[in-house]
Amino acid sequence: MNININIIDQRVRKLAEQYEASLKQQLKTNKTLATDENFFISATFVLLCIQIVLETSLETALGCLTEGGNDAGIDGLHIGDLQNNEFVVTLFQGKYEINRKGIANFKENAVIKIINTIGILFDPDKSLTCNPLLQQKIEEIRSLIRDNHFPTVRVMLCNNGLPWNEITQQYIDSTDFGDQVSYTHINHDKLVKLLQKPKPIDDKLKLIGEGIVEEFNYRRILIGKVLVSEIRNLFAKHGNKLLERNIRHYLGFHKSWVNQEIHKSLVDEEKRQNFYFYNNGITIICTKFSHNALQGKNYSVAIKDLQIINGGQTCLTIKNTLDNFHSEIDSSFQNTYVLLRLYELDETDKNLVHDITYATNSQNPVDLRDLRANDPIQRDLELGIKDFGYDYERKRDDIEPDTGHDISSQIAAEAILAIWRRKPHQLRINRGDIFNHQFYTEIFTEQLNAAQLIVAVLILRKVHAKRYGSDNLPLFIPYAKYFLAMLIGEMLLKKMNISLDKLDHQNLAHAKNILDTSIQEFYLLSIEKLEEALIKLYGKKIASLQRLSATFRRGDLLEFL
Repeated sequence: MNININIIDQRVRKLAEQYEASLKQQLKTNKTLATDENFFISATFVLLCIQIVLETSLETALGCLTEGGNDAGIDGLHIGDLQNNEFVVTLFQGKYEINRKGIANFKENAVIKIINTIGILFDPDKSLTCNPLLQQKIEEIRSLIRDNHFPTVRVMLCNNGLPWNEITQQYIDSTDFGDQVSYTHINHDKLVKLLQKPKPIDDKLKLIGEGIVEEFNYRRILIGKVLVSEIRNLFAKHGNKLLERNIRHYLGFHKSWVNQEIHKSLVDEEKRQNFYFYNNGITIICTKFSHNALQGKNYSVAIKDLQIINGGQTCLTIKNTLDNFHSEIDSSFQNTYVLLRLYELDETDKNLVHDITYATNSQNPVDLRDLRANDPIQRDLELGIKDFGYDYERKRDDIEPDTGHDISSQIAAEAILAIWRRKPHQLRINRGDIFNHQFYTEIFTEQLNAAQLIVAVLILRKVHAKRYGSDNLPLFIPYAKYFLAMLIGEMLLKKMNISLDKLDHQNLAHAKNILDTSIQEFYLLSIEKLEEALIKLYGKKIASLQRLSATFRRGDLLEFL
């Protein structure tokens, strides 16, 4: 038996024990399925796939589960943040074999079912009725589409066996979705590969023309140009390891205006000659590079521990474009170059690596959390929170903590922005942007202390713990979590008879005690406040799920709260 099958099965069963109560609460829309042990293990497998593929917390992954009968072939669904009027929807379908032989192909009928679902789901004019967990997500997607936002769909077909067969692939190829929909097979081998740390990469790049090599501040620098075909060959050999975790955020050149422009420059015969001038280039760090200093130009550079820290979109678009180019690559791109910056840094230069990465990637909000991790305020918060028995995770890790005594900076930022800064609607559209300068400086102010951060996170966790579909809650609840958290924060301060600036280490224990004893009361009162605000906004007419989604995304209710 494949060792990776056992590794994943071990993780699935451990996860099933750890999250048994939460999973069964999530699946209670179908009582038969929730008590079926095989189904329960299969649902846990989907949960693990969501967490690893999206590189998110288990708690966030749990919120993506839609399995539970009448799910239209979709076991999990994640809606990405809006970027340039585009958003990414990731669909998960899981098939888990309890016998763990690993020899079965992904089922043909399951793939056909999800293809048919895609043909309906993303058309707001078509009817699709499914379980409540999935329905609210579908209506949110359709609300975004009606607001003229463009979806890109990634389908993750997950099992502990083999990919689909050739006949199934023909069904996929026969769809008219174009490159707007992609299909990826995820199994035990790929999951283990995603969990493993990347190994160091050693390779060579051939420079064209004269390069500049000099020593500066006890470090070595090389600046030159390389053929785009060199970059393509580098990625053909090493693949996604060159970008470490950033590859999981890469969505292809058809999904980003930056990638589209790079692609257009490469396929245009006239523009490709000037590609070097259009592009910002590629930045590589390494522990050592060497070349023949006696050779004046056109020399090869041997690079040890190579890692690309900027220019990932450029590199991957180059590879995709050249891979799909029908003419001879060498003749078509023989005069197409890209700028190369190569920095030889010592292993102890971690702070410098951070600063370089920040400076060269600051336009990309996806990576800004890692880039902000060494800011003084983040270090201060880490120290302050530790005194209360919590661990503050400033950087991303393979498993994002947001439960127990681990607090991720991502969850902290979301909680503070929604609750203390009264901008819950921003998190429905800008979760990926909250570490950019605009939001970051508003969230992490000098006045923010560890106690305020902890209380905000605890409130948000308690709200997230309220599973949709329980206690006959109103239809708007799935879209209103950040609003509910904001209102609960206001109620807490009111009950303590203090303003936010008075919430500190001296009354943290008191605040936590009130939350523990009064959370249900606060929660129900917050729901009542939102219902009253909705009546003020729309009258007593019941709004559709699509309209509710748009309302909480735009923050129309804030003036009534």
